[in-house]
Amino acid sequence: MTRDEFGKYLGQTLNAGQYRDYCPNGLQVEGRETIAKVVSGVTASLALIEAALDLKADAILVHHGYFWRGEDMRVIGTKQRRLKLLLSNDVNLFAYHLPLDAHPQLGNNAQLARQLDFTASGRFGDDDLGWLGRSNSPSVKTAADLAALVEKRLGRMPLLIGDPQQALGDIAWCTGAAQGMLADAIAAGASAYISGEISEPTVHLARETGTIYIAAGHHATERYGVQALGAHAAEHFGIEHQFIDIDNPV
Repeated sequence: MTRDEFGKYLGQTLNAGQYRDYCPNGLQVEGRETIAKVVSGVTASLALIEAALDLKADAILVHHGYFWRGEDMRVIGTKQRRLKLLLSNDVNLFAYHLPLDAHPQLGNNAQLARQLDFTASGRFGDDDLGWLGRSNSPSVKTAADLAALVEKRLGRMPLLIGDPQQALGDIAWCTGAAQGMLADAIAAGASAYISGEISEPTVHLARETGTIYIAAGHHATERYGVQALGAHAAEHFGIEHQFIDIDNPV
């Protein structure tokens, strides 16, 4: 499979062109033309690149790539070391941010729902990034039950804001750093909202509205979309794929 075929298929699958994103989606660093092995991971860190090289990958597929809006444009320091390693080894880097959050089957929010056994009933927020639904588990009745489920399924103790014994209605979720969408989740009718990170104002809004907020980890909530996308593309093209989890406590 060629590099261009791979990028074209991913872009079409995710409908990447419809999003006004904070970074370029698609091929970010050009490497060799032929791709037979792909490594996926959450973030294009130096550790992920080194692990991909050990596996002799032709391409790396990530959710968090490079060239973010407002970042220092100079190729120095960490950026230089990462790019040098990719370019000197002729390895391609593909990155998909909002398109991978939003995809209805392969996206981060769809895959988080799968991990937590939620059934979605609606979407909310800009680009319909937020999801709304309910737990399919009869044992998840309170905020404490929900936090325990998140810890068990994601392998990370979440931060719970609110009364642990509060009964649950609709649950909203949006992976990563989507704490700023709490107001949208409340407007959509959520009794609880799960995201990856939390900010100081998040606590006050949750308390003052009686809404449960669960910060489950940016990395922890976004491990699953890129895995699903990589596996899907590998099956489609008949190539090798391996997900590498570079642990991140955030």
